[in-house]
Amino acid sequence: MEKNWGKVEKMTDEELEKLLKELQEKIEYDEEYTFSEIVIREYRNPSNFGVLEKPDAIGEIKGPCGDTMKFTLNIKNGNIFNAQFWTDGCGATIACGSMLTKIIIGKTLETAKKFTSSQLLLALDGLPIEHQHCPTLAINTLKQAIQNCHID
Repeated sequence: MEKNWGKVEKMTDEELEKLLKELQEKIEYDEEYTFSEIVIREYRNPSNFGVLEKPDAIGEIKGPCGDTMKFTLNIKNGNIFNAQFWTDGCGATIACGSMLTKIIIGKTLETAKKFTSSQLLLALDGLPIEHQHCPTLAINTLKQAIQNCHID
């Protein structure tokens, strides 16, 4: 496959389509070898991705890896009834944000505050060592949002 890169400009549409299909299959194989089914599901189709228009709580942190994560929460009577996350990070970071929002919606602030990166890692069925900082980024961002909560 690598030998074709110098010839891309001279490829027919059919040859280019075949090369792209091979690359996509390799990417998917590598993902399935590297990540759990849960992680793949969460980053391919993330839940609650975005930013709430009128949040009661906002947290935003740039992690040591350079990924930024943001959590926005709506809170009523001490319960999180809506949560969204945003990140410019990798698939593992997206999976962490998605899974964490699904876990905390419906929980009290006190319960959400006690959730740990180890628990998030377990909920995702693990991450490779080079991505194990991603749950910590998500948890710290959530805790910052809770700390910054401004409910009248």
